[in-house]
Amino acid sequence: MALVLDLLRTAGSEGISRLELAERTGLTPQAVSKITARLRADGLAAEAGRRASTGGKPRTVLRLVPEAGHAVGLHLDRDELRAVLVDLTGAVVAEERTSLDLGAGPDAVVAAVAREAGALTGRVAPHCGVPHGWAPGGRGTDALLGIGVALPGPLDHARGVLHRVTGFPEWDGFPLRDALARRLGVPVVVDKDTNAAALGLAVGGTGGSFAYLYLGTGLGAGLVIGGTVHRGARTGAGEFGHQVVQLDGPPCGCGNRGCVEALCLAVVARGEVDEAARVLGTAAGNLVALLDIDLVLLGGRTVTAAPDAFVSGVAAVLDERARRVGQAAVPVRVASGGVAEGAAQLVLAPLFGRADG
Repeated sequence: MALVLDLLRTAGSEGISRLELAERTGLTPQAVSKITARLRADGLAAEAGRRASTGGKPRTVLRLVPEAGHAVGLHLDRDELRAVLVDLTGAVVAEERTSLDLGAGPDAVVAAVAREAGALTGRVAPHCGVPHGWAPGGRGTDALLGIGVALPGPLDHARGVLHRVTGFPEWDGFPLRDALARRLGVPVVVDKDTNAAALGLAVGGTGGSFAYLYLGTGLGAGLVIGGTVHRGARTGAGEFGHQVVQLDGPPCGCGNRGCVEALCLAVVARGEVDEAARVLGTAAGNLVALLDIDLVLLGGRTVTAAPDAFVSGVAAVLDERARRVGQAAVPVRVASGGVAEGAAQLVLAPLFGRADG
């Protein structure tokens, strides 16, 4: 069923025939007919017209019904909260943005998150009892499938428990997923901001192996290896900002000295964007050399404030390194999606068999 749903999603409004679904999934026509009948009964699929065939009568094509379900994506930055309501295709249908003080502590932040999520979820009636991972909850436009939350790490994605977020030790050990699920009455999934954004990009069609580098109030990375989000054995991969690149460098909030995050943020604070791009490019070059990835994507408010400078600056460092070893440079570009949209995919992607991209 997840395979069929994903093909309906990628087919878009033009739809896809049952015969094509059978050919592309390897399922029998009978199995496809049963699955699509169930999806239509649940309001998730509908007819999208007819298409001429090579012989016989025209084929009926089916499409996904985007408004049949919704998810909320929340991006908790250190000083800002952005919330989006998306339909089954991931398209944003509503958005809220407000200031946030992550240092105010769990109780205050959970209350603020609940208020913003409530402002969006009030537009669709919550359908409780939806198990995370598969069954869409309810039918029609009242189906709220759950809430995805993305915020700075490190954290335990599997249990939804935060670790010692850099600069905010009071969050260490806080069970954010369970606290929000109790407060909101819907399933909640928690992940690092960079992982969520990387998942959204992978589901959205960015293929291969790539790194998403996020530079905002902090610096982190989301890694997609072979089309799958790489979270690591303890879901802690991607702490990119805390690689030490200058042994006698400035102190970092993590306790080390000379972390690329500390260096980048210090240069940005001085208004030296070109130098910040060079520092970021140096760290990106280390990552490219280590993982041999296909693409580097840049995101975060600092990048989007000066996208050309960051793309050209990071690319220049990678080009220079590639020439020294006689290889083609890895391309660099600004990411097309945001963290909040990726957070919503923490809920949606499993419905389409794309839990990790």
